[in-house]
Amino acid sequence: MSMDEPDHQVPAYQCTVFKPRVFSTALVIPVINEGTRLLGQLDAIADLQPPVDIIIADGGSDDGSTDAQQLEYRRVRACLTKTGPGRLSAQLRMAYAWALEQGYDAIITMDGNGKDGVEGIQSILEKLQAGYGYVQGSRYAPGGSAINTPLSRWIAGRLIHAPLISLAARHWFTDTTNGFRGYSRAFLTDPGVRPFRDVFMNYNLLFYLSVRASQLGYDVTEVGVTRAYPDSGKIPTKINGFRGKFDLFGELIGAVTGRYHPKV
Repeated sequence: MSMDEPDHQVPAYQCTVFKPRVFSTALVIPVINEGTRLLGQLDAIADLQPPVDIIIADGGSDDGSTDAQQLEYRRVRACLTKTGPGRLSAQLRMAYAWALEQGYDAIITMDGNGKDGVEGIQSILEKLQAGYGYVQGSRYAPGGSAINTPLSRWIAGRLIHAPLISLAARHWFTDTTNGFRGYSRAFLTDPGVRPFRDVFMNYNLLFYLSVRASQLGYDVTEVGVTRAYPDSGKIPTKINGFRGKFDLFGELIGAVTGRYHPKV
C-alpha cells in the first residue's frame, strides 16, 4: 500500500500524540460520547497492561471522556478526532491509516463502550503473532461468554449476519457483529483489500474485512471473548430505529456480494 495511491482516502482529523510508539501492535478504540464506560475500560486495560499501544479514534465526543488529561493519565498513546464526514468506518479508516503510517505490524480493534472483556486483547494478539491475517473475537467460540445479549441481537447475529458473512468468506464464523478483532499489516496493505476508500463510511468496513481476508488466502480464526450487556437500562449502541437497521442490512448484502471489492 502506498499512502499516495489515488484511492487512499482518509477523512480529515486532528491528532494529539501523548507518547512515542512502544509496541508493534496498536489497539484502536473507536468512540463517541462513551463517558465513564470508556474511562472504566481504559482503567481495566491499564491494570492488565497488554503489550499494545492504545489509539483512540474519536468521532467527535463532547462529554469530556476524550479530554487529553483523561486519556494521557490512562496510558493512551494518541487520540485522533475525526473532523470529516462519516461514522464508524470513517473513524476506523482514520485510525488504521495513522497506525500503518506509524509502522505498526498489527491492529486490534475493540469498541469503547465497555461491553468487551479486556482479557481478549491478549488472546487476539497471540493469534496475530502466530501469523493470522484476521482474528475475530467471538462470544460464542470456546472460552467466550455472552452476557445479557438481547434476543434481537442474538437472532440477527447468529441467524442472519454470521451465516451470510461465513458464506461469502468461505469460512465459518460465529460472531461477525462483534467489533473485537485483529488484522495483520500484510492483510490491510494487500492491494486486493484497499480499505482506505470513501465507500467505507458507516459500518460496512467491518463487514468487508470479515469476508475479504479468507477470500485472499489469509489464515483466519476466532478466539473466545466476553461481551456483556448491562443488566438493565439503555443498551450501549449507535444503531437505532428501523432505518438504521435497514441501512445496516444493505451494507451487509454489499459486503457478501462483492460490492466493495476494489476495481482491478
